[in-house]
Amino acid sequence: MFVLTALVYPCVLALLCIGAGLLTDRASGGWLPDVLLGAVGAATLIGISQLTTYITPLAPATPYALVMLALAGLAVGWRKLNRLAREWRAWRWQLATGALVYVLALAPILAAGRPSFSSYQALTDSAFHMLGADYLMRHGQTYAHLDLRNSYGQYLQAYYGTGYPSGSDSLFGGSSFVMGLPLIWTFQPFNAFMLATATGPAWMLARRMGLAGGWSALAAVTATVPALVYGYELVASVKEIVALAMILTLGALVVTHARWLWRPEGVLAPAIVLAAGISALGIGFGAWALAAVVVLGVVTVRDVMDGRISALRLLGLAALGGVLVFVCALGTWTRLAGSLHVAQTIASTGNPGNLGAGLHPAQALGTWLTGSYEQAPTGMPLALSYAIAAITLILAVLGALRVVYLGEYALAGWMAVTLAVGIALIVYATTWVDAKTIMLSSPVFVLLAWSGIAGLRVSAARASRRSTRGAVRQSILEPRGATGGKSAREPPGPAGGRSALSGSRPQLRIAGILLTVMLAGGIGVSDAIQYHASNLAPTARYEELASIDTRFAGRGPALFTDFDEYALYMLRDLDVGGLDFTYPPVGLRQMQGHGYPVDLDRVAPSALRAYPLIVTRRDPTVSDPPSAYRLAWQGTYYQVWARRPGDPAAIVHLGLSGSRPVQCASVRRLARIAASHGARLVAAIPPETVTIDLAGAEHPSWTYTHPGLEMTRAGRLRATFDLPHAGAWEVWLKGELMPDVSVTVDGHLLGSIGGELDGNPHNPDTTAPIRVRLGAGRHRLEITRGGWNLAPGDGGWAIVHQVFLTPANTPEASEVDTLTTLAPARWRRLCGRRFDWIEVTRG
Repeated sequence: MFVLTALVYPCVLALLCIGAGLLTDRASGGWLPDVLLGAVGAATLIGISQLTTYITPLAPATPYALVMLALAGLAVGWRKLNRLAREWRAWRWQLATGALVYVLALAPILAAGRPSFSSYQALTDSAFHMLGADYLMRHGQTYAHLDLRNSYGQYLQAYYGTGYPSGSDSLFGGSSFVMGLPLIWTFQPFNAFMLATATGPAWMLARRMGLAGGWSALAAVTATVPALVYGYELVASVKEIVALAMILTLGALVVTHARWLWRPEGVLAPAIVLAAGISALGIGFGAWALAAVVVLGVVTVRDVMDGRISALRLLGLAALGGVLVFVCALGTWTRLAGSLHVAQTIASTGNPGNLGAGLHPAQALGTWLTGSYEQAPTGMPLALSYAIAAITLILAVLGALRVVYLGEYALAGWMAVTLAVGIALIVYATTWVDAKTIMLSSPVFVLLAWSGIAGLRVSAARASRRSTRGAVRQSILEPRGATGGKSAREPPGPAGGRSALSGSRPQLRIAGILLTVMLAGGIGVSDAIQYHASNLAPTARYEELASIDTRFAGRGPALFTDFDEYALYMLRDLDVGGLDFTYPPVGLRQMQGHGYPVDLDRVAPSALRAYPLIVTRRDPTVSDPPSAYRLAWQGTYYQVWARRPGDPAAIVHLGLSGSRPVQCASVRRLARIAASHGARLVAAIPPETVTIDLAGAEHPSWTYTHPGLEMTRAGRLRATFDLPHAGAWEVWLKGELMPDVSVTVDGHLLGSIGGELDGNPHNPDTTAPIRVRLGAGRHRLEITRGGWNLAPGDGGWAIVHQVFLTPANTPEASEVDTLTTLAPARWRRLCGRRFDWIEVTRG
């Protein structure tokens, strides 16, 4: 699966985009620059996928439509493709640039060597994009039939049913369905690929700034993965990543406007790119499209005044472009009211989302030396970040002046308006929009900084040429055979022509080298720090959820008790509801709400009757579902409970802690209720557990967080525990563990645990248990976190909340071993014993 999703899938997606780009190029008259084929092709595929999903009966045919479009483009553009293949040496830098950015963007997954995604525990919006992309491919852009009683339907309605932009999701879903791959494993490769498509227009803009060869490639790479953009890609902000590629492509089209502006077929490509941006980001994309519209408007007004084109022809071309933009973003325009509402809500909300505070404007300048763009560095990293940002800003100003000096007025105008729009949004918008604006502006600043460095390199080259000419002239004037001294014609003093020029040349050259290292190195180090701190999604656990979905498909709705909204996609065939989700099932809200652990003991038994299935995490410290449910399946991480057909809901369900003996008064009250209803008493016996005291454990001053111990650096935890009897035991860790930690008992290594994350760090779950045979008495536990290494996520979450043991030879949740059934008259047998819960139930 790793090879298919991380290596084969991007190649297939590249063929789809190139084929679609060739088709658009042919339809546009063949003027499209080669480096824009990928980005324009992606925009074309977005337009087609939006149309097929808008026409609901065609939605399942979307993958086939994408393939046929690409094949048609490869057929009609075969000659151009053949020429590119023959001349591959001429565009090897562009090819290498795109491949390098893809590898950098997907580095955590490639280094891990397993299918995963790096947005875990950072931004759960990716869960909704997976859910929405799957739904679009199966049902299209129609949401009237959704069951809004459960979380699955509520999420889809709240996002996509209200005008949420779906352009990126329709391409993501369609391209993944072409290969039949799980969307959860293609999501990060899709984001990395779309970021890589932005290198084409970035390279083209760098060339217009006077950079060539490896320099333009270096500028394109660093402009595509500055710290903030790289952070957005790691958390898979798919809308913004796709929009960034479209914004840079619009900029490249603006600077080449002379090729297409007055040709009717020429407006096809710009219109498709503009529509793709609107489909991906919504009406809010208009703020960034404004830069292209303003520059093109100035050009057209000038040409009309010069008599190069008539006003009537101009209106006709504008109308044609408008029709194309409308058709290619049809889903957005027909839901314009909803799209405007979404844009207005984002622009005015005070909710910062996953941002604890607003981003720093300095982050737009490429370097931010911390593990997350959401946080500010401290100490020396903060000082270095601001120092590099200040120098980058100076270079960007110099670069802007150089762009004007080169006569690239369209490029200068596009960049100026783009940055002006960004500054206006930062000043007047809210935290959430500010963050998007700073991120989308970052590549422009980095490109301008490279233009400034290019200016220094040109100045150094000119100084070198002047020095060389001066040296030649001086050698002609000197007497033949002279051994020293100055020529009579050479001006005296250190400010003389040759000495001044030869002195400035190495200084400019050294300055250019240092600034290059600073700019590229600052961005590279920033990205490396984020790579090191990334949290990768657990592969095995999601594969187990996928097997549950396959095994129990169509038998829902299912209640899901784990805090993991990715289950909405993984269990999509079970109509999932989650009590602690943002949108819980109707009538099943728990008091603590979103993100808190689920306690089924607090749910009325009658409310559970609507759920034939309950999916729970394997956790011996948590109560089992009510007696009406039997254990239908158990894996490494999850248990599936099925409701017995015809079993009535319990009359009373009394939740107990399992750690304290039950009081006789409570049992007596339940017995009276049972006797009055002709019912019985059912009690759930908790499994035997031995909990290890972490509060008294020895460790290297790790930090206590709520409610666990954060292993902030390398070190070892030591604790002792007593077992009541010998036998096979299972060691359970509850927490959030991204880096590998080793578990040792009595000096014997039991194994390593890593990549085990779930929900959020304040709502932990158990990892897979480790089996060990131990004798009765005292034992010593050690948990070790190793030193720094290059593994992805080595700097991610490492929190232990609880460690406990349970006997391994007792069948978990077996009805014979864990349930006790009594007649009401025998209620005294329950007094003073420990139970998870006691029910009064009929039957």
